[in-house]
Amino acid sequence: MAPEESTDHQQTTHSRQSTKSEQSIPHTLADRITAALVGAAVGDALGGPVEGYSPEQIAERHGGRVRGVVGPWHGDAWRTARPIAPYHKGDGHVTDDTLMTHALIRVYDRVRDHLDAYAIADHLVPDLMTTQRWIPELEAEALPLHRLFLAEKWLVARLAYGHADPREAGVGNIVNCGAAMYMTPVGLVNAANPAAAYAEALDVAGAHQSSYGREAAGVLAAAVAAAAAPGATPDSVVAACLSLARDGTRTAIEKVCEVAARHRDFESALGPLRAAVAPYDTVGPDYRAPSLAARRPSRLHSIEELPVALGMVVVAGGDYRHAVLGAVNYGRDCDSIATMAGAVAGALGSPVPEEWAKTVADASRLDLWAPARTLTEVTYEIFDRDVRRRRAHEQAFTALGGRTCSD
Repeated sequence: MAPEESTDHQQTTHSRQSTKSEQSIPHTLADRITAALVGAAVGDALGGPVEGYSPEQIAERHGGRVRGVVGPWHGDAWRTARPIAPYHKGDGHVTDDTLMTHALIRVYDRVRDHLDAYAIADHLVPDLMTTQRWIPELEAEALPLHRLFLAEKWLVARLAYGHADPREAGVGNIVNCGAAMYMTPVGLVNAANPAAAYAEALDVAGAHQSSYGREAAGVLAAAVAAAAAPGATPDSVVAACLSLARDGTRTAIEKVCEVAARHRDFESALGPLRAAVAPYDTVGPDYRAPSLAARRPSRLHSIEELPVALGMVVVAGGDYRHAVLGAVNYGRDCDSIATMAGAVAGALGSPVPEEWAKTVADASRLDLWAPARTLTEVTYEIFDRDVRRRRAHEQAFTALGGRTCSD
């Protein structure tokens, strides 16, 4: 091991040990929500400039592994350089993962209750189509719709113009991580209740995705809900995911996390995690040239991003910095991988580095903490509603002669 690598490894080990100590201190719901949402946004911004490249290409471009915020891949030529133009990825700018996450929080703020596919049609789609917002990658005020990838534009085409049943609108879309990447709020609203998070996310994501893309949205929400539970660990998060996941998604998570458990730093895990997920990933070895079978519905396959994100959290022992840097340096769709890893690690209680959060907030010209405050307030309201609904059901069930929990 080279001296520089040894130093990095020692710093990582120390960071993980410190985080475990910090995690022994109780964290409030507000703390977990804030860390998960800010952590997701920071991971997104760190991964954006190296998205689509391999670990080897990333190391060559940056003279080693990425250790924080970096500039655009093509430097000042970002406006015209292909295949990314005209997006300013890098310098701390968040991408569509965070824009969609914040948009979903605005829907929760409007509805003040659990969401379903109809809430996506009635509230999220109009938000994307009608209200200009600051788009960091465009360095301009624009409709969020203008920044979205084709798989997300599908929401508008199917729901606003096609008037599809929202519960089925995701059928026919390319199957990718587009729905999973913004499901963190669903997990937080259902904090400590992975099964409820899974069910709600599947309903919400039905408007956007089908097959293993929709499944990943449900499992990511479950992972965040499980991570927010008192005493949660990376192992308990994975166990919760495996208890709920179906088909190829479940198998991919199981295989990737089995491999991840054998590694203690992301450098040694980069290749093995890719090899573990490859049989379930339809995109293929060349991320920018997907195979003909890519992104089609299947019960045998999985998106790549979610299993790798969970694997990186396992490798890192739940430490935010280590998990996110592992996700970023993995390459491929690393902004979404780092978004998911950052959300889970943040929900576990691992602190997001303040210097990263401030840099991303300033560069993106976004208040990363305001959405967390909003979602915390809404989450308490929803919980109160849930308690009243549950008690009303108990009373009705008892009146029918059913047994109560005390019987």
